[in-house]
Amino acid sequence: MKKHTPTYLKHQLLMAMPHMADPNFAHTLTYIVEHTANGAMGLVINRPMDLNLADILEQLRPDVLSSPLCQHIPVYGGGPVMVDRGFVLHPATMNFDATVELQDGLALTTSVDILFSIADGRGPQRSLICLGYAGWDAGQLEAELADNAWLTCPYSSDILFATSSDDRLDAAAKHLGVNLNLLTSQAGHS
Repeated sequence: MKKHTPTYLKHQLLMAMPHMADPNFAHTLTYIVEHTANGAMGLVINRPMDLNLADILEQLRPDVLSSPLCQHIPVYGGGPVMVDRGFVLHPATMNFDATVELQDGLALTTSVDILFSIADGRGPQRSLICLGYAGWDAGQLEAELADNAWLTCPYSSDILFATSSDDRLDAAAKHLGVNLNLLTSQAGHS
């Protein structure tokens, strides 16, 4: 009997299919930070919130006036889990108190020192700040994929850092050569 080795989606992008009914994920593009037999964790990268870095810094260090540039650094709704927890995706050129190198020169930091560094002009030149994350229990993401709720796309730093949030989902679809408007929820399985 042939042993089946599971394929995991760490460091991939998940595109919500057009028929996605869950308001937490409709029309989203999610970067998969971790995916194992125990579950998955991702960050929605195309849902800017009504917050910017200056708003966050005002809560973290109210006695320090933030640079006006911080008002132009968006904060994204990374998902419905732990929405008061921050996650920053950035090139792996710098390390902070809680930085984990992912793949292809990408890192994830969860400590506030990165926010202060970005605000002070000493942080990474490119970053994406999220509050909250998307989480899946063991087998949940696989079941959603089997139900055609998601389409996967290889990670692209250009999509993450060089594409506007409004265009990221379409850019990922174009990267695959598909038009999301032409996709259907009906599919066959062989």
